[in-house]
Amino acid sequence: MNTFLNYLGTMVVFAFFLAPVLAGIAREHRIDRQLRVAERERRAQPPDTADATRPVRAAWRRELRIGARAQRV
Repeated sequence: MNTFLNYLGTMVVFAFFLAPVLAGIAREHRIDRQLRVAERERRAQPPDTADATRPVRAAWRRELRIGARAQRV
């Protein structure tokens, strides 16, 4: 009987450690699936005329002054 309880206790400890990991993996798969569906829907729609004529702008990054020179973040 002690052997059974030892195995059972070990399994419970492993379950407590693995439950958050498995929940995180399931959440990541769900988010990936939602992103794939959104990308497919975005590609299926024709581009809006306002978006098609607007020029693409590069994202600007703020510069930090460290010492005597400026470095890009």
